[in-house]
Amino acid sequence: MTVKLSLATLTEAAATAAVPAYDRSALSAGIVHFGVGNFHRAHQAVYLDDLFNAGEDHDWAIVGAGVLPSDAAMRDKLAAQDFLTTVVEQDNNKSGARVTQPMIDILPVGDSKAIVAGLADPKIRIVSMTITEGGYFIDASGQFNPGHPAIVADGNAPSTPKTVFGLIVAGLKARRAAGIEPFTVMSCDNIPHNGKVTAAAVIGTARLSDPDFADWIARNVAFPNGMVDRITPATGPREIDLLRNDYGIEDNWPVFCEEFKQWVLEDKFPLGRPALEKVGVQFVPDVTPYEHMKIRILNGGHAAIAYPAALLDIHFVHEAMEDADIRAFLGKLERDEIIPVIPPVPNTDLNDYYALIERRFSNPKIADTIPRLAQDGSNRQPKFILPSTADRLARGEDIVGLSLVSALWCRYFEGTSDSGEAIVFNDGNAERLHEAAVKAKDDPDAFLVFDDIFGDVARSDLFRRRFAHALRTLWEKGTRQTLQLYLNGKLAE
Repeated sequence: MTVKLSLATLTEAAATAAVPAYDRSALSAGIVHFGVGNFHRAHQAVYLDDLFNAGEDHDWAIVGAGVLPSDAAMRDKLAAQDFLTTVVEQDNNKSGARVTQPMIDILPVGDSKAIVAGLADPKIRIVSMTITEGGYFIDASGQFNPGHPAIVADGNAPSTPKTVFGLIVAGLKARRAAGIEPFTVMSCDNIPHNGKVTAAAVIGTARLSDPDFADWIARNVAFPNGMVDRITPATGPREIDLLRNDYGIEDNWPVFCEEFKQWVLEDKFPLGRPALEKVGVQFVPDVTPYEHMKIRILNGGHAAIAYPAALLDIHFVHEAMEDADIRAFLGKLERDEIIPVIPPVPNTDLNDYYALIERRFSNPKIADTIPRLAQDGSNRQPKFILPSTADRLARGEDIVGLSLVSALWCRYFEGTSDSGEAIVFNDGNAERLHEAAVKAKDDPDAFLVFDDIFGDVARSDLFRRRFAHALRTLWEKGTRQTLQLYLNGKLAE
């Protein structure tokens, strides 16, 4: 006997899952969120669900928004079950399901008029987003690119925007025209200084059509920085079937995630905010140390193991951590090259933090996949790996391991694993990366020509030498032996 998830079946779902203790009809919207994907529903939405369960701040419910076909598909799936989500939290020794309901609607996807009207609603005081690292139109140096065709199109037609940032600009302009105070714009993506990056995108988009209004945004709109963390794999038939078989709940798109979650946020909300500190969110004056720690150690760690695992035909992240060479490679890389260039974090031992990350990566119940970690490397490498490389180069320190990470990424983009299996790419720049990776087999510099990815790092003679040697070793000896040479201190010889 299974229960098809809806508001009408919550009592039945309570037999196998925790259900909300609050009345959804008592909620009113306070947040519009762009990008209603798995991470949002496992993170921000869960924190708000916890707060609402505690009887607090019921005027901060979420209304979703989106601009992509995937957003429209998600809207259809969630609307069919009254915007409820089943979240399954899985630790090594326990699992549990809960139904969350902090979202009360999703605006018509791609309907700029309806979305701008939603943003102009005076009840909306925060506009948040989870649009992935690649959604911010930034280059390798972290600068906003106003010449991107999608941004140029919004600059030419600001009244009918198609991007998230064009919509936010239009929403802010509609509020100013109506005498309504501007909402706070809050990024929940894994980008260093994500508030600053979001501000550059919003202001840069506005400047294309109305420079004076861009200056007004810079003076009047808050963009707090934040650090978010929870490992949340993609949903597929496996997860849908597991929920049905283990919990008797039919959910069109459930979320499976680890038990751990973290959110560190700067307290810059002129129109107020929900009392998230009551449910574990840490508010700090400066989020920078926490960002560095998480993005370099966790996200950098994911980027480091993705490509050797893919080249060795390993599918799941926990299986990669069970491979002695990959696990040791990650540990040496983190302790020798990444952690030493991370500034101190208040009340945190970085080696203890890495030990926690290692345990989280090893959780077999999460079933996180190597293809998920390997996707979108052209956006992730410049944010998660290359900044550590640049910092070490600036300090005159060696980068044997970090250069190997870049070489593994290049080797991966040749398109076959060590066993000859074809690799399926998931990257907006896959075509040019593949072409360059094939050339790099004979000329390693051919992969380092992308200034939007490698920036100044590729102009370092030391990096180019280390990268070339690592790549040639990968081709001559294979991934496993190359890792072993690195672990034995012999790769740089």
